[in-house]
Amino acid sequence: MDAGLQPPLRGLIVMPLGVALGGGEQMLRQLLRRGRGDGIEWIVVFLRPGPMVEEARALGIEVHLLEAGRFRNVIRRLSAIRGIARLAREQAVDFCFGWMVAGQITAGLAALIARVPCVWYQVGTPRPDWLDRMATALPARGVLVLSRAGEIAQRRLWPHRVVRLVYPGTPLDAHDAMRCIPPIALRAKLMLPPAGPLVGIVGRLQRWKGMHVFLDAVAILRRARPDLHAVIVGGPHETEPGYGDELRTQARVLGLGAAVTFAGFQSNATEWMQAMDVVVHAADDEPFGIVVIEAMALGKPVVAGSGGGPAEIVTHGRDGLLAPYGDAAALAAAIEQYLADPGFGARAGAAARARAQQFSDVAYARNVVTALREVIGADTSRYTASPVQQA
Repeated sequence: MDAGLQPPLRGLIVMPLGVALGGGEQMLRQLLRRGRGDGIEWIVVFLRPGPMVEEARALGIEVHLLEAGRFRNVIRRLSAIRGIARLAREQAVDFCFGWMVAGQITAGLAALIARVPCVWYQVGTPRPDWLDRMATALPARGVLVLSRAGEIAQRRLWPHRVVRLVYPGTPLDAHDAMRCIPPIALRAKLMLPPAGPLVGIVGRLQRWKGMHVFLDAVAILRRARPDLHAVIVGGPHETEPGYGDELRTQARVLGLGAAVTFAGFQSNATEWMQAMDVVVHAADDEPFGIVVIEAMALGKPVVAGSGGGPAEIVTHGRDGLLAPYGDAAALAAAIEQYLADPGFGARAGAAARARAQQFSDVAYARNVVTALREVIGADTSRYTASPVQQA
């Protein structure tokens, strides 16, 4: 090693989950795959078991599992905090990195005990509730956010921290490969109707994601298009375990019957989106909307919510359409605009694919590393640089 260069920065990530439930977990996966090398080295502590633990180990990353239980299990949580602090000292890490609010509440306290800098990634839209306030109150050099809306909301919380905006990304090469598969072939593979309009929504089953609004819009559309079929791709969330049953009941009440496929959680969600004619994202004030980028990377006509992150991604009328949350009639009208004018849908899909190129997972990982160096005050010239590794 050159005498003027120092070893890479060592960052200890505290991840509250071991299961990929949504965009926040996908973002960590991408960082671990794409954000290795380049003068930084990761250690990851998971606070719950799950497939992501072994995924990270398979990448050659040092991984620890310190089960913390729920916040109400104070003794177990404190034990995990002490374990993380001890690990941070033993491994001489340069900083702790709390992933999401739940990760920061644990990482922030561990960093305080270990006397190392702390940074955290706010992957939701900050709200003035006790969790966000506690996470923000813990000492931190800075907070990373994933949208301008999130940045504005985070700056409203006290005490004020340094805030850096880092947009998430998606593996564009994988979506390019998926685009080569004809939708009709995927309809057959996924046992979906071979003919008629196919519209769908992808996301974990939580009310704020707007699946119930989507079903109301489908009922409106089927008045004029009885051959239209809808797909809901997503599994239950532990905070709302009964929402899926509510949706199935709603579909029966609306007379949709076999016109809706409830696919459940699917690890191959991009296949389902590629089979669709229109991809819908109907969430209320979505923090960012990685699934919107994924659909756009496939060149799909997209309808997304007009609040939060999607409004920063989609330019209405050019590379997608926006509709206000909770307005089933407006959502149905936007979907119908694509179905009634295939030429417009094709143009919007092409523009969407071009827009998605600005959100690669490689650029995302590099931007995270750059932001971390900035907020912890690292002199980047001191560290050995190597190309970003790709999985």
